[in-house]
Amino acid sequence: MRSGILSAALAFLCWGLFPIYFHALGDVPPMQILAHRVLWSLGFLLVVLLLRRQWKWLAMVRQPRVLASFLASAVLLSANWLVYIWAVTSGHVIEASLGYFINPLVNIMLGYLLLKERMRPAQWAAIAIAALGVSWLTWQSGSVPWIALFLAASFGGYGLLRKTASLGALEGLSFETMVLFPFALAYVVWLTATGDNAFLNAPSDTTRLLLVAAGPTTAIPLLLFATGARKIPLSILGLLQYLSPTLQFLLGVWLFKEHFSSDRLVGFVMIWAALALFAGEGLLRSRATKS
Repeated sequence: MRSGILSAALAFLCWGLFPIYFHALGDVPPMQILAHRVLWSLGFLLVVLLLRRQWKWLAMVRQPRVLASFLASAVLLSANWLVYIWAVTSGHVIEASLGYFINPLVNIMLGYLLLKERMRPAQWAAIAIAALGVSWLTWQSGSVPWIALFLAASFGGYGLLRKTASLGALEGLSFETMVLFPFALAYVVWLTATGDNAFLNAPSDTTRLLLVAAGPTTAIPLLLFATGARKIPLSILGLLQYLSPTLQFLLGVWLFKEHFSSDRLVGFVMIWAALALFAGEGLLRSRATKS
């Protein structure tokens, strides 16, 4: 249990600190960061698979249904990565964190709409309160918080596909990066031919090292999460997941000094209240089931 909690907490800690990493790459266009993230992630994952001699899953991806599922999840994952990278490098860390606060509630709605899962009254109430918070933020700012909604929806859809997928976390991410690899490689080759490759044109080796580090920084948290998820109850994992957006939010306010007015705080408080209701009801239900 302790090692599981530690592994999961470290995974969410890494994800929570991602804004610092991507902010350091602020001079590199988001699309190029995404391409390098795909390339170096696949390289790192192939090394892990080679060391673990974990190749039997390749036979499964030949099945049309499995292939179609992972093509869709690869598209959602890359879109989520691209918007998140753009949000961080463009000074929208707070709104990006909002997307991952909302994500658990989006997962509930997707389960209800697509998997025909039953929703309990407290879950309906949590979604209603969160919807009020989003409506308040929309009215207060004069525009829909599309970054947060897109991140929540894309990651929710990705999670839904992976929930019903036949591959584990390591194998699934490996295959998704394999699917994206040809496009990322072609893009980098085109950038090189036109003289716009930020990796080659970087003013210092630090930028190049940071781009190469996209591989382990993407894969290691996922492996930690997969390890922790197998060892701890879902209720504890559900509470730990809020560590990541909380860190991102604090970084946006205190480190990156993004504007955060009291009016905007009202909307966030509504969403936090919805999450508190959701998490509290889940804990009480889990304890009641055990007793």
